[in-house]
Amino acid sequence: MLPTGEGIDARPEGVALQLLIVDDHPLFREALASAIHLAFPHANLLEADGIRAACDVLARTPAIDLTLLDLSMQGVTGFDGLVTIRTRFPRIPILIVSGLEEPRIMREALHHGAAGFVPKAVDKATLTRAISEVMNGALFMPPNLAGIPETTPARARKTPLADRIALLTPQQMRVLMMIRQGKLNKQIAHELQVGDSTVKAHVSEILRKLEVISRTQIVIETAYLDFDQSNGSFVAG
Repeated sequence: MLPTGEGIDARPEGVALQLLIVDDHPLFREALASAIHLAFPHANLLEADGIRAACDVLARTPAIDLTLLDLSMQGVTGFDGLVTIRTRFPRIPILIVSGLEEPRIMREALHHGAAGFVPKAVDKATLTRAISEVMNGALFMPPNLAGIPETTPARARKTPLADRIALLTPQQMRVLMMIRQGKLNKQIAHELQVGDSTVKAHVSEILRKLEVISRTQIVIETAYLDFDQSNGSFVAG
């Protein structure tokens, strides 16, 4: 988690955290809402029973901070619901809360743009941590599953670093450089003259495109590279 002053901790006084719960089971929406209220008693929770309803809520409520989405809903195939919301509302992070617990599915969800994955069987402490970390611009996977090796070793499966970096937009490249300098989201937002939420969205995209799950891993992955400002690219150091 980032230092105090970032993410949830940096919200202006009197501004409530707004979360959208998307699940087609009313009892689970109620249970999830109760668990969230225990950790974030002042949060404003909205609900939707499907992807279309979720898009309607997101369209008329632009101040939503986080969407908690179930993958397995009636009428939804695979990651279609995630991709739909992600495409229409790219700046709103999505935390998957699902009964599916296969590491492969979790990693695929991250590749499709989710900011984190929480199995429905986790305890309230893990759910709280997941919400906090995603709100701070990080990606989240349960600690007991994040390190499980895939069928093919991750190192062999990863796209070459140069190709991953090439996926970044110019603005994301600027954010990446500032992350490497140890700057916090608020400092980055000030220097780029953008909002904190915009920086968080950029950080999440950088994590996803570089196929890492933390800012520390960003620094480690790019540690041996220098930024050639003459041509705007990374070169071996």
